[in-house]
Amino acid sequence: MSIDKKEHIMDVAVTLFAEKGFEGTSIRDLAHEADVNIAMINYYFGSKENLFVTLLEAKARFMREKIDAVQSDPSLSELDKINQIIDGYINRFLSQPAFHRVLQQELLVTNRELLHQSVTALFIKNTQDIVAIIEKGIRKKVFRKVDPQLLFASIIGTINQVMLSRTMCNILMNKEVDADPYKDPELKNRLTKHIKQMVQDHLLIQPVLQKQK
Repeated sequence: MSIDKKEHIMDVAVTLFAEKGFEGTSIRDLAHEADVNIAMINYYFGSKENLFVTLLEAKARFMREKIDAVQSDPSLSELDKINQIIDGYINRFLSQPAFHRVLQQELLVTNRELLHQSVTALFIKNTQDIVAIIEKGIRKKVFRKVDPQLLFASIIGTINQVMLSRTMCNILMNKEVDADPYKDPELKNRLTKHIKQMVQDHLLIQPVLQKQK
């Protein structure tokens, strides 16, 4: 029961952070919407900052499991692995676009350095493992000698740019300004195809000989 209550608080927090932002959401707001007392929130999380980090830990753990499964699959080539990881990130970001915008906005705030350090630390392992896949492809001479870290940054940066502006997405999709592009399969398909093509063209030594993904 206690685990269910903790998860309930986290679910409500995601919604509030998405609606009001991190700064605009108070512990009192959260307690009211989750129908719990403030003491319970403090018991589970200690502070709003720790709650935010706990939410991100869950998101990082989801991708950690995805990356682990991909890495341990001997049937996949390095390009297959990168493509599956791209699928995982796009699916994850599109599932809660408002919350991911809150995350990006929070990282731009300069007065919470300790929070930023905690957030960054959560994603270091995932980043290192993806870079390792690229580096292995380079060693096998399947991939060009690219900058693995900046290639990963290009993948995440492209997704982030799309997530930051619903209006821009609607312009790109030729949709009405009040449409929700993040629920449109066309956006997901276009974004996935674009990033995979970008990565493939950048990585492969002989892209014309590779099977299209």
